[in-house]
Amino acid sequence: MFYDAVENRHGLKHDPFKALVVPRPIGWISTLDRDGRVNLAPYSFFNAFATNPHIVAFGSTGWKHSATNADEGGEFVCNLATWELRAQVNQSSAPYPAGVDELATAGLTAVPSRIVKPPRVAESPVALECRHLQTIPLIGLDGADTDQWLVLGQVVGIHIDERLIVDGMVDISRARPIARLGYMDYSVVDDVFQMRRPTLET
Repeated sequence: MFYDAVENRHGLKHDPFKALVVPRPIGWISTLDRDGRVNLAPYSFFNAFATNPHIVAFGSTGWKHSATNADEGGEFVCNLATWELRAQVNQSSAPYPAGVDELATAGLTAVPSRIVKPPRVAESPVALECRHLQTIPLIGLDGADTDQWLVLGQVVGIHIDERLIVDGMVDISRARPIARLGYMDYSVVDDVFQMRRPTLET
């Protein structure tokens, strides 16, 4: 099968694009609005893009609360979405109006971050405290606005549950993070294998 992705005439029941770029980590983003109210929302267009400094980004379709708050407040926290917290992650994705505290709605506990003002999710085993770097409006090949935004932040503080650390290394399978697939499908990381990069002999 082949189809023109610009015209997007694939003939299938649903656009297969998001079912092919998988699995996608879920950035569970906590922010504060101008009035200091908490917002929490999951973003499956999320990943790490640099290691020194540590830079992460999430993509927002539409100018949503998380993008607004990160851009205006200059800070956000990426909490790890896990199998144990899957129901709460899903609950926090509901289209609540501005000002609704999704942490409270999902029955979660907000705890203070060390460096940034937005709180982290106490129940999550990993949290990345971030300072906003830039927000990039995304445009298509035709130069038209897509109403999609890439929000980048530098990680300034990292919280790791001690239970994940084994022999001085993180065993991420203990956290069982979840990832987004296509459609309504998700996966869970609980089976890990290792491969060493090849070296070229001279």
